Amino acid sequence: MSLFKFTLRNVLHRRFLSLLTISAVAVTVAFILLGSLAQDSVEQGAEKGYGPFDLVIGAEGSETQLVLNAFYHIGAPTGNIPLTVLEQAKADSGVDKAYAMTTGDNYDGFPVVGIDPEYFLTRYGDRNLEQGSIFRNTGEALVGSYVASSLGLHVGDTFTGAHGLVQEEEHADEHGVAEDHEAEEEEHGHASFTYTIVGILPHLNTPDDRAIFTTVDYAWAVHGLEDKDKEITAILVKPGSLLGAHDLKETLDGSNGVQAAYTSKAVSDVVNAVDQGSRLVGVLTSLCVVLAAISIILSLIAAVGERTKDAGLLRLLGKSRGYVWMTLTGEGLLITTTGLVMGLLLGHLGAYVLKDILFAQAGIQIDPFHLTDNHLRIVIGTLLIGLMSSVGPAFRMYRLSPLALFKS
Repeated sequence: MSLFKFTLRNVLHRRFLSLLTISAVAVTVAFILLGSLAQDSVEQGAEKGYGPFDLVIGAEGSETQLVLNAFYHIGAPTGNIPLTVLEQAKADSGVDKAYAMTTGDNYDGFPVVGIDPEYFLTRYGDRNLEQGSIFRNTGEALVGSYVASSLGLHVGDTFTGAHGLVQEEEHADEHGVAEDHEAEEEEHGHASFTYTIVGILPHLNTPDDRAIFTTVDYAWAVHGLEDKDKEITAILVKPGSLLGAHDLKETLDGSNGVQAAYTSKAVSDVVNAVDQGSRLVGVLTSLCVVLAAISIILSLIAAVGERTKDAGLLRLLGKSRGYVWMTLTGEGLLITTTGLVMGLLLGHLGAYVLKDILFAQAGIQIDPFHLTDNHLRIVIGTLLIGLMSSVGPAFRMYRLSPLALFKS
């Protein structure tokens, strides 16, 4: 009987214990792989989430909140700023491009964003749309690829938006008729304003995939605002140089309720916060690795106890110590390798299942089939742990004489 067949027979003989050990290895590998894919996705998404717009201008408040809302379409805006700030930014000699943005409405939970159509050319270059054309007139809408696929939208479809950044169920107000009347007027304004889809964006692999874009003046049209009351949510600025960004920030930051934030700094703060959480996950992962190693050791110790006489008989029949040693280490490596393969498959399957949920909630796009250097580290690390866990029990049997093994 070959060494592999003999080892496989021993593993199958103790099916339940082998299955538990394989499961422990598989879950540990899947957990490590899923965490690695998520961390890579956060870092890559953070890097390309804001494109060439190194500065963002908005209402005073949290810089992180401003950046997350403007570029990642997460959370509420910090407020509105006067439209005149846009003209001031465009007139600055250090500014290459400056685009106004208006947010605050949604359709079926996806944000409606008012933006200059030139924004797409500046950020993504001259890319062809998936369908249709870019918006030009008030009421026309351009839909992100994820929104279109999730809601089954096509060019020519129409819809009405709702106030707020998430879809909320209507409920009665118990605090008076005045608030009820005001809410009804606001909802009536949104319900009477119809959007027509004129185009669908290609898959951009950015948070823009889960947004609906229209003209900047949509908010003014919905609420019937006059010129003196017109405001915008943010201004996305592509500086001509780093010095230009610095000068504009110094000019606008803190004046008349306006703030100017470096996009990269705010995103870096978010990534650092994620890294803090990753350290905690790393501790939990280390505990899982230790438990998996202990499971392998216990499995092989049990195998030594069961097969001591078998090992003695093999030695008496002329098999070498190396052969006996290889049967135990081979058993540990076979269990480890099986758990490793199952863990890799489970990790990628988990990433595939979670990718839409994470993207819809946080704009994090996990590529479930992306291979990185971490895969090689996971494979080598797992096999080393399996080998090290196998050496102790195997060495114990290796040292005993054939007669002592048989008598035991």
